[in-house]
Amino acid sequence: MSWPLAFGRVMAERIVVWSAAAAADLEAIIDFILAEDSPEQALRVIEKLQLRAQGLTALSSRGRIVPELRDAGIAIYRELLESPWRIVYRLDGDRVLVLAVLDGRRDLADLLLERLTR
Repeated sequence: MSWPLAFGRVMAERIVVWSAAAAADLEAIIDFILAEDSPEQALRVIEKLQLRAQGLTALSSRGRIVPELRDAGIAIYRELLESPWRIVYRLDGDRVLVLAVLDGRRDLADLLLERLTR
């Protein structure tokens, strides 16, 4: 097992866990790409998103605080950008919880409202 060093100290790795909502987001992305493109493209995109999130095992705080939420005084949610998607997550002890994969071209408030009213 490798342990990354950060500023001269050893940091434990975290486990990346996908929420049911984030898994559903991936399925919706696959469905959208399949309707517009090819299975190969859908696979490439999903692999890219999963690999990007998996990189959070070692450097889990590297994502930025979600700007729209930070402006509202909420600083526990972070995101990684994998254009055009936003991978939203939060730290939970030794886990990284991936909460959503959102279309970065859409307004976050609209996306959250849509989710809450389903």
